[in-house]
Amino acid sequence: MKRIFISMLMFLGFQFCCLANERPNVIVILADDLGYADVGYTGAQDIFTPNIDQLAHNGVEITNGYVTHPFCGPSRAGLMTGRYQARFGMEINISNSYFDLYNGLPLTETTFATRLQRAGYQTGVIGKWHLGGSHIYHPNNRGFDYFYGFLAGGHTYFPDEINYTRPLLNKKGQPAYVANEGDYLPLMRNNRDAEFNEYLTTALSKDAASFIKRARQANSPFMLYLAYNAPHQPLQAPKATIDKYKHIENKERRIYAAMIDEMDQGIGRVIAALKETKQFNNTLIFFLSDNGGAASYPGHNKHAKSAFSNSGQFRDGKGSMREGGSHVPFIAHWPNKLKPQKYNGLVSALDIAATAVAVGNGDLSGKTMDGVNLIPYLTNQQSGSPHQALFWRTKENRWAVRTQNAKYLLEDKGQAELYNMIDDPYETHNIIDKDRKLRQALASLWNQWNKDNINNRYLSPTQYQKRRIAFFKQIYDESELKAQKSKPLIIN
Repeated sequence: MKRIFISMLMFLGFQFCCLANERPNVIVILADDLGYADVGYTGAQDIFTPNIDQLAHNGVEITNGYVTHPFCGPSRAGLMTGRYQARFGMEINISNSYFDLYNGLPLTETTFATRLQRAGYQTGVIGKWHLGGSHIYHPNNRGFDYFYGFLAGGHTYFPDEINYTRPLLNKKGQPAYVANEGDYLPLMRNNRDAEFNEYLTTALSKDAASFIKRARQANSPFMLYLAYNAPHQPLQAPKATIDKYKHIENKERRIYAAMIDEMDQGIGRVIAALKETKQFNNTLIFFLSDNGGAASYPGHNKHAKSAFSNSGQFRDGKGSMREGGSHVPFIAHWPNKLKPQKYNGLVSALDIAATAVAVGNGDLSGKTMDGVNLIPYLTNQQSGSPHQALFWRTKENRWAVRTQNAKYLLEDKGQAELYNMIDDPYETHNIIDKDRKLRQALASLWNQWNKDNINNRYLSPTQYQKRRIAFFKQIYDESELKAQKSKPLIIN
């Protein structure tokens, strides 16, 4: 009897051990062009985001959470690899052409999806890709078993605007070579055109819930990258949702608010699927935006025509080296492991890849990640900040470096700025002429980081298309000249 009792204890202990060490599912939810103060938990009073707020209140509110670039494509490259995109020279939003075999996340870089896929995870990406339009850069070839979404940098939200013409034509009937030429193409499921019969955010959310339910049937954990294009322009939302926001006078912000509301509802659908399949407690969820709001106030963004997003007290928004460009809402939620708290260490989107691979027992060999595993810091096993400093760089030679205490940046040409981030987190008092030693110390950190980086090596969509047109014109001009000089055929 004693032997049986001991055996039972050993069995229960083994079961508990296995449960405690069970690898979590990982979900990365990425909003697109979301202003810092456009969700409830960061201060929004006019937009309703109960599901995002619950993730924050029951998880870790990362108060100093940053992305690696203030524009969509480069930011996603850093997120996907866990490496600063400056390491491989990707500093712009790249071409979306299906025929461009050079513009995409370099094949020499390994995504964290690939690392988890090799570790036995089911991997899926739903939504916006923006890391290359040709087949070699397709998500199915970059570590994802499943893809439902679009390859370009943006997309219409309503199915009746889909255009099946390739390439997309403008009003004059000529190819419309624009940054988001894929906005009106059909969605894709893996490598085929896919159905799209409702508001896009709803379609993406439903597909994410279905992925979660399918994944439960398999005997392995999953990783889902849910990359919403909301609330990225075009500003479009269902009328019923827009009508919820009649208290907002600004028409653009009213629609923008409805887009965020729809995204929050979609996140609620994802959470419901996790709870229904009893996977919620052992799923590590990250929520963040790819950069700041596209048209922010009160620090109006020079890239925007009108203000409809809200950076709170941070200056500027998308595209800026100031806080509004890269300081984003950032949440980590994992009931089995993380206690509700606010965490103020320096955290980067780079850390998502490193954390996901670490908790998934993936292989971290190969090129060294700049990101770090956050779990020891968020569980108080490791003290201090995950990063001594964070860095930014754009192809226009704008730059920034931030430590826990200070920030040194160049936003406007020739106008460097230095801030005490403890006393002045909203960058209102430039002390560039008051602390030379601090400026030199930060410059030294940035120069050390940048010394082995690569300058931007990519073409913008417009540059790519213009050069492609010029290239083909040259070929056909030469062919026509050759034809004109050739002698006519004579037969007998």
